[in-house]
Amino acid sequence: MKKTTPVIQIQGLWAGYDSQPVLEDINLEVSQGDFIGLIGPNGGGKTTLLRTLIGLIEPMKGQISVMGSDAKKGRCHIGYVPQQVAFDREFPISVWDVVKMGRLGCRGTLKKVRREDEEIINNSLHQVEIADLAARSIGDLSVGQRQRVYIARALATIPQILLLDEPTASVDPQASANIYELLHKLNDTMTIIMVSHNMDAVSSHVKSIGCINRRLYYHGTKEITEEMVDAIYNCPIDLIAHGVPHRVLAPHIQSGGKNA
Repeated sequence: MKKTTPVIQIQGLWAGYDSQPVLEDINLEVSQGDFIGLIGPNGGGKTTLLRTLIGLIEPMKGQISVMGSDAKKGRCHIGYVPQQVAFDREFPISVWDVVKMGRLGCRGTLKKVRREDEEIINNSLHQVEIADLAARSIGDLSVGQRQRVYIARALATIPQILLLDEPTASVDPQASANIYELLHKLNDTMTIIMVSHNMDAVSSHVKSIGCINRRLYYHGTKEITEEMVDAIYNCPIDLIAHGVPHRVLAPHIQSGGKNA
């Protein structure tokens, strides 16, 4: 079988802020249809990696290819849902107008919205099941509803790749379950990379898992090995991975040789 060209290819990437690297020697190939979950501690570089992939951070060293182009050109193939979206609750902007922003990204903000764009915006709202909220002010929505709006905005770019940074942060359990169900459906037509602190949710919903703490530990499977966890958290952790069969990593050992 002929091997397909990766939709994302990262080689020897170093990136960070103010000449201080946050990411060190990152290597990753992402194939079409992948659904990768990235976990790791705060400050480990998960968000930095996503921001570098869409060209917001210039690599210090290494190369990034997105759909055969560099990150800044390739970003037009990416839909991005950031972790924190600052907005003024009193500012009168509708759900429709927020999603419309997704149509302006690679075309320029001064371009007129065409009938084709309106159809794409409508389709994006329907995909995330919030078409009935189109005229509502985004400031009046719940956290879970706002997350769907931001996913719809990303979908309005007609992406081949979807990047999500903590898409269920501050969202109640039911809304989280609905978002993961939505992402499962979207993965039928696009490649997804999702950052999350929720190890249980990641292991339940993605196809493969990577651990990142400055360096990336990724083997293309859902297995989180003891070596990977020790490398990113620098301490022993009991971990239950969901699947058939369940797998439990070695327990903590107290002084004196007794299991915790």
